[in-house]
Amino acid sequence: MNRIPLILLPGMPLDAALWEHQTQHLAEVAEVSVCMITQANAMADLARLVLSQAPARFALAGLSMGGYVALEIMRQAPERVLKLALLDTNARPDTPEQTANRRAAIELAKQGKMRAVMAGMVAKLIHPGRLNERDLVDSIHAQADRIGPEAYARQQTAIMNRADSRPDLPAIRCPTAVICGRQDALTPPEVHVEMADAIPGARFLPIEECGHLAPMERPQAVTALLREWLRYA
Repeated sequence: MNRIPLILLPGMPLDAALWEHQTQHLAEVAEVSVCMITQANAMADLARLVLSQAPARFALAGLSMGGYVALEIMRQAPERVLKLALLDTNARPDTPEQTANRRAAIELAKQGKMRAVMAGMVAKLIHPGRLNERDLVDSIHAQADRIGPEAYARQQTAIMNRADSRPDLPAIRCPTAVICGRQDALTPPEVHVEMADAIPGARFLPIEECGHLAPMERPQAVTALLREWLRYA
């Protein structure tokens, strides 16, 4: 059986642990790799770094910031992407309020208060019913610790300055899945419907009782949806 190359892009400030279930359980149908997006402070540069490490053609899935980088890859090299999955992300640019909040978070992180920043974020990242799930919350904090404040600042800077991707969505021609948690507080279902409506043939696939970190919160559901997406033409 020929396995399709699949590149997974984490959100901010997360790492390969976000995709642990998918990496393990999609291995029989895909050559799975997780590409970190921490090395630059601009989306265009991050997309070029991913493309420089990628095979000639590949399937691409990104969550949150990973979705922003995926959309930049679609601008730079659409012919290389066989299939696209956008998870808990957004095609819109930052609002002035969001940018101000990001600048404040960067300053706190630089002051050694990364844990405090993440403590305030966790309630927005996962479904309210999961806030007492210690393993899940601990994993989020551990990933942020591994990313660290310097890479976090680069990621926030890239996000603040990202392009409005909405005008580019109709040009996407590969099979596209748009997946989100129904209770995603950061990128709610309506922004996913907006993307799915604009991308020709895209499928909007909500996951019930789930917040912003769908691959960790509902790992079996996300893996099943990605498995189906990898198989459909």
